[in-house]
Amino acid sequence: MLQTALSDAERSVVAAALAEDFARSDVTTMALVPAAAPGSAEIRAKQAGVVAGVAVAEEAFRQVDPLVRFSALARDGERVVPGRVVARIEGPLLSLLTGERVAVNFLQRMSGIATFTAQFVAAVSGTNARILATRKTAPGLRPFDLAAVRAGGGGVHRESLSAQVLVKENHLRAARAAGTARTMSDVVARVVAAAAAADGSRPKVGIEAADLAEFRAALVAGVDVVLLDNFTPEACAGAVAIRAAVFPAGDGPELEASGGITLATVAEYAATGVERISIGALTHSAPALDLSMKVAG
Repeated sequence: MLQTALSDAERSVVAAALAEDFARSDVTTMALVPAAAPGSAEIRAKQAGVVAGVAVAEEAFRQVDPLVRFSALARDGERVVPGRVVARIEGPLLSLLTGERVAVNFLQRMSGIATFTAQFVAAVSGTNARILATRKTAPGLRPFDLAAVRAGGGGVHRESLSAQVLVKENHLRAARAAGTARTMSDVVARVVAAAAAADGSRPKVGIEAADLAEFRAALVAGVDVVLLDNFTPEACAGAVAIRAAVFPAGDGPELEASGGITLATVAEYAATGVERISIGALTHSAPALDLSMKVAG
């Protein structure tokens, strides 16, 4: 990960993964390997990509056995080629084999996310657009998923529901059903007022617009980000032009394209002038990077 130490919550996730995999014990290894037999192993990349999750893999082995020595030979965010040694592990063979699957699972998943993110970041190079992950993460793995996105050069749309005010289509529907707001203008006025009245630092306010009519209603002072949900590139360019007309001084909200954007289309979206592009696929559809651990012998 990009940090040097895991939080208590993250260590608990690793512990849960180990408990899930061990069940009662590693019966195969216990049958074949004496408890005190020493050994070593290497984790190698089998395909090119961007590494992420080194600290998580190390934590898995540490929890299995504090006697295991884990030497990271690649850092999070580093590009590797097939055959590159990512880590070398030494210690009791029983412990190396017991921790292997959980450690490599985390490393493969996170490196896959980092690699996929890096591809999107490269595709928008030279534009002002930033690639952002969403909350479409694996349940319980959000800190790891988002750390992997950052390792790949991306950013985060928001880490949790409390991170910012963000009005989406279902909020508008719910407000209408509850009778608290009828129109997009009503919703915008209500959330901007609530954010201004909040204790402490004012949270960011984001509004999702489904079309240019809703976009115009959301384009007011006090809104920090307008999400252009499922807009075409042409519609995004139109939104950028409208913002420039409404806020000629350039102090209008940032614009974020979202919804079904792929590697094949992201450059076209970035070229429209939007500042943000959010992509749920970074975390829900990234293929794992192929890594493997081999014991010496």
